[in-house]
Amino acid sequence: MARVTGRRLATGFALGVASVLAVELAAVVITMPPTTVVAGTAEAAPATVVPAKGSPAVPAAPSTSAVPPVTPSSPTPAAPAAQPPSPPPPQPQRPGTIRLPGGGTAVMVRRNLGPNAELPIPDNLGEATWWGADLTAAGGASVFAGHVNWRGAIGPFAELWDEKIGGEVTVVDAKGKTWRYKISQLVTVHKNDLPQRADDLFGPSGPHRVVLVTCGGRWVGGPQGYEENRVAVADPA
Repeated sequence: MARVTGRRLATGFALGVASVLAVELAAVVITMPPTTVVAGTAEAAPATVVPAKGSPAVPAAPSTSAVPPVTPSSPTPAAPAAQPPSPPPPQPQRPGTIRLPGGGTAVMVRRNLGPNAELPIPDNLGEATWWGADLTAAGGASVFAGHVNWRGAIGPFAELWDEKIGGEVTVVDAKGKTWRYKISQLVTVHKNDLPQRADDLFGPSGPHRVVLVTCGGRWVGGPQGYEENRVAVADPA
C-alpha cells in the first residue's frame, strides 16, 4: 500500500469539494425575465428560480418598488363668462310728450309762430314747442322745436345731432293715443339759409310728417345764438 501524505489528503479533499459544488451549481439554473415597463418606469419582473429536475418552481419574492400607473387628472372646466346685465326697460311715455329715438323726452307745448314768422322757443329745457299741423292732419308738417342745451344742462333735442335714418319718434297726445314716426331725412341748415327752406321743411304742403328742429354748430352769440339748425323729418310709421 502506498503512503498517503498530509499534503495529498488536503489536495484530494479540496478537489472533492470543488467537484461537489460544480455538480450542484450545474443543477440549478436562474432565469432572468424580460424587463417590464410600468407607467414609464423600467422594472424587472419577479425572477423565477428553476431548481433541478423533480423540484417544484419557487417564484422569487415580488418587488415592492413597482410604481403604480398614473391616471391623468380631468381638466377643470372653465367658469362661464359673466353675462352683462340687461338694460332696464324704457319707462312708459306720459301723455302730452314726444320721445326721440335715443330716449330724449319733452313735454309738448302748443305755440304759434312769432310776428316775423320766427320759430317759437321753449321756455325751459324739458319742453318742445309745437306749431303747424295737428297729428290728425292729412298733410303738412307738425313741427317740434327743442333746446340743444340750457344754462349748462344738455337738452333732450341735443341727440338730433347723432340721430340716424330710420330712428323711431313717438308722440303720445293728451288723450294717451300713441303716434309713431320714422326719421327719413336729417338736414343741417345754416340759419341764414333757413328762410329759403322754411316752406319745404315746415310748410303745410306735402304729406303729413313730424319735423324736429334744434340749434347747434358754432356759437356766435347775440340773438342768433348758434350758427346752424339741425332738422329731422319723420314720416308716419
